[in-house]
Amino acid sequence: MTYEQLFEQIQIKKSFLCIGLDTDLSKIPQHVLASDDPIFEFNKAIVDSTADLAIAYKPNLAFYEVHGAAGWNSLSKTVMYIRSKYPNLFIIADAKRGDITSTAKMYARTFFQNLDCDAITISPYMGKDSVEPFLDFKNKWVILLSLTSNENYSDFQMIENKATGKRIFEEVIEKSLNWGNTNNTMYVVGATRAERFKDIRKIAPEHFLLVPGVGEQGGSLKDVANFGMNSKCGLIVNSSRGIIYADSSEQFAELARQKAFQLQQEMQQILTSAKLLKRR
Repeated sequence: MTYEQLFEQIQIKKSFLCIGLDTDLSKIPQHVLASDDPIFEFNKAIVDSTADLAIAYKPNLAFYEVHGAAGWNSLSKTVMYIRSKYPNLFIIADAKRGDITSTAKMYARTFFQNLDCDAITISPYMGKDSVEPFLDFKNKWVILLSLTSNENYSDFQMIENKATGKRIFEEVIEKSLNWGNTNNTMYVVGATRAERFKDIRKIAPEHFLLVPGVGEQGGSLKDVANFGMNSKCGLIVNSSRGIIYADSSEQFAELARQKAFQLQQEMQQILTSAKLLKRR
């Protein structure tokens, strides 16, 4: 999916919502556990109930890999199901990989060729050669961790380079601009760091940003849009637990849809105010 195609989906759905499929067997409804593949059945129900409201889904690999081969099978079935029934949805493998070139090549083949995801989250700590193999795939995206929403993000990301006056997260974004382009590179920026979006937009004004942390983690969608939106929206805002675990009854998918609808409606208002929607 290209930059323009992604923006087109935002306009069509009046939404820049990504739903995280952090599917935990200890949290999904009891009646789903009776199925042959409860992880896939849960994901399928969530996707079917929200696919018209979201532009992307983001399975977190940890919740699948913990179950070994069975978990990987559930993940593969989930991706194939989305691909076959909702081909215009953007699929992000939240894998947070980052290793030497030979290993990175194998990861790239795994997630882009075999699993057929559109994007993967990558740790840029090891530098350019650990990222380049992912950029060799046409119409696939690398999403680099830059300013995250976790509690101890400042241990490294906010350290200032005395020579340049730039913080590490700024150095990461600035240096990596030369590795890819707006059609294959995004950045992870936590919603709880809304005040930093202005600094990031000075460095990368046109790139898409993947924004976790809205909802359960306390990030403000309004602030994120105010400081981070660009002329093509430029935001993919993720919500996971706040949507998929909204309810644990047999109506869990309906309640998940209600939560997703609330966010989509807020996003539609934001897009309308920014005059980013096509007139009919």
